[in-house]
Amino acid sequence: MSAELRITLAGAERVVAAGTTAGDALEADGRTVIAAKVNGEARDLACELADGDAVEPIEVSSEEGRAIVRHSTAHVMAQAVQELFPEAKLGIGPPVENGFYYDFDVAQAFNPDDLKRIEKRMREIVKQGQLFSRRPVSDDEARAELAAEPYKLELIGLKGGAADTDEHASVEVGVGQLTIYDNLDAKSGELCWKDLCRGPHVPSTRSIPAFKLMRSGGAYWRGSEKNPQLQRIYGTAWESRDKQDEYLKLLEEAEKRDHRKLGAELDLFSFPPELGSGLPIFHPKGGIIRKEMEDYMRRRQAEAGYEFVNTPHLTKSSLFETSGHLPWYADDMFPAFELDGTEYRVKPMNCPMHNLIYRARGRSYRELPLRLCEFGSVYRYEKSGVVHGLTRVRGMTQDDAHIYTTREQMADEIKSLLRFVLSVLRDFGLEDFYLELSTRDDSEKFIGDPAEWEEATEALRQVATESGLALKDDPGGAAFYGPKISVQAKDAIGRTWQLSTIQLDLNQPKRFGLEYQAADGSRQTPVMIHRALFGSVERFLGVLTEHYAGAFPPWLAPVQAVGIPIAEAHVPYLQDVAKRLRAAGIRVEVDAADDRMQKKIRNAQKAKVPFMLLAGDDDIANGAVSFRYRNGEQKNGVSVDEAIGEIVSAVERRVQV
Repeated sequence: MSAELRITLAGAERVVAAGTTAGDALEADGRTVIAAKVNGEARDLACELADGDAVEPIEVSSEEGRAIVRHSTAHVMAQAVQELFPEAKLGIGPPVENGFYYDFDVAQAFNPDDLKRIEKRMREIVKQGQLFSRRPVSDDEARAELAAEPYKLELIGLKGGAADTDEHASVEVGVGQLTIYDNLDAKSGELCWKDLCRGPHVPSTRSIPAFKLMRSGGAYWRGSEKNPQLQRIYGTAWESRDKQDEYLKLLEEAEKRDHRKLGAELDLFSFPPELGSGLPIFHPKGGIIRKEMEDYMRRRQAEAGYEFVNTPHLTKSSLFETSGHLPWYADDMFPAFELDGTEYRVKPMNCPMHNLIYRARGRSYRELPLRLCEFGSVYRYEKSGVVHGLTRVRGMTQDDAHIYTTREQMADEIKSLLRFVLSVLRDFGLEDFYLELSTRDDSEKFIGDPAEWEEATEALRQVATESGLALKDDPGGAAFYGPKISVQAKDAIGRTWQLSTIQLDLNQPKRFGLEYQAADGSRQTPVMIHRALFGSVERFLGVLTEHYAGAFPPWLAPVQAVGIPIAEAHVPYLQDVAKRLRAAGIRVEVDAADDRMQKKIRNAQKAKVPFMLLAGDDDIANGAVSFRYRNGEQKNGVSVDEAIGEIVSAVERRVQV
């Protein structure tokens, strides 16, 4: 065995002694650099290098570094739980966005006092500086060591199968060698705790800079309601206390903006338990916002050459066999029901029905691109654990469009679509975007010719690159029938939301036998582009509610102006002003209640009305109003004509005030 190794470090070749670890080569302190990439794979700093290895640092402040810190913190939490609750059985404990969780099978649900005890014990473990030590084991050895952990035994049985397709279960097992991570006492080397895990981890519990437990709740094992319900504890962990404090402040602001809370306070929508989970209803004020959104989209789509269609809520199940959805999507559909000897389903998507509209008669190349659009109601069986306000519902309205083009038109149509999508989102006040390209991977959940997938993927990639927006790859995230670009938008407090999607589909047109007559008289198959701009009306409204904290721009506000009389005698004057505003298309109310003027102002501010028009004796004498904004600013002695003009202008220009 050679006493020396040649490795690549920071792009340069270096000679190191045999037995050198990744941490040695990187001169890592375990605080700033907490893991390494060896030949592109994340590994522990204790990983011994081989000849020819390429080594890169993973810093604690990187996304990958944060995920490793969070995963290690999940282990510390599980150790603390089993020390305090010895009967607890372990589920899985992956890192997730902004934090981590671990699932436990315990007799009683965790309460807030339990979380305090667990967090206190975690801090003691972190202070001890226990070492994370990776140990390869055979399947049989793992079963023997974890015989008292039934959920771990199940994961071992799934190795390389379902667990590898389950993103969170795959942190424990996957294809190849199983490993157990031991937590060792730094001084004695004595085993403190262990867990089945693929790693990597930080070198020591002292490498965890900041963490906090957030909440607990029920969660079904591996996400299936057919499985036992476990108790899940969520936490967050960061590279510094300052970063954690920033995140906690963001959560405080997000809580103030929670669309479920604002929806109730502003009387926009509700979620009656009589209807069932994930089925919202919209009150008159919420209905106004929806109508404004839909009217705007109808106008923009008409201007862009879209044709409006309408399809039913029900269909024979066989339609989704033709489209290919049923084998891949059945778990996300509501159960089938039988009618007149035929199996039916409520539709979870509109595209198969739009294909039938295309196929209803012969088509010529002269008709393409053919752009069909619909505000179509669809129903999807979202698991109860993920249903959330308007942003994850079971009944929704999609602003759906399907564009049929020739292959030659495909690239230009995608470019035009992306420009259209971004201009619409900007009109709604969203400005900060990046793109995500979701592609197929080597799994078996995709249909169609890989060569055609490559063609479609490259067409999307080229358009995304030419847009000038940042582009992030999402391998394996495509729909089963084709790749997609999704527009990721940042809201007012910096959170990212996936909104519009553009998907290329070379498979459904073939499955439905769609054709057009080309210029040379031959029969050709069109390319199909799926486009959802809002995603769903419900979800987009939830996002906008939080983006604006309920203070919608005037064009969307349910009540755009309110007249506030100083005394009862001034009500008729403001009613005349309101009449003129209504004639100009403005939604206006006059508060003629018996309350004092200051309370009426507070009520209007609480309702987040953009404009308040106050009137007293002097205003009436001068044909004027006192013009008050919801931020408290006020202009006195504004002529009625000027006030109406300013309100109408703000609405027409779709600006925020």
